[in-house]
Amino acid sequence: MPSRFTLETHVAARPDAVFDLARDIGAHVASMRDSGERAIAGTTEGPMRLGDTVTFRARHLGVWFTLTARISEMHAPSRFVDEQVRGPFRSFRHEHRFEETTGGETKMTDTIELASPVFGVIVERLILVPYLRRLIARRNAHLAASFPEAGTR
Repeated sequence: MPSRFTLETHVAARPDAVFDLARDIGAHVASMRDSGERAIAGTTEGPMRLGDTVTFRARHLGVWFTLTARISEMHAPSRFVDEQVRGPFRSFRHEHRFEETTGGETKMTDTIELASPVFGVIVERLILVPYLRRLIARRNAHLAASFPEAGTR
């Protein structure tokens, strides 16, 4: 059974603007600078669209990984899903949701479901989930800081 977690981030911008930035390869790569992440194949710049794939190369947990993901669902500007096509996980699915809150902010909700290829649920819950939660939180803080009235709560 895959592990799952959800992370909410509030962004001082409209949902359509956050939706667009969250799909942008350049913004993603910039937010993952600490891991040396690069887009090496597929869509390597600009916004991802339904059916697009991208292959990233990055160093995580001291190991270099290559992961290819496809945008499998998209309902602009409220939701999109990317899923691993090839890579280090048995399965990896990332749902991105964007909802307007009172005051014109956006509640960005990330739900990640993953399965480890070898080590199973213990490694998923003790190592991978906490690591990925921190990674997505840093990514979201970077995206939120891209807007003039930046901030997260």
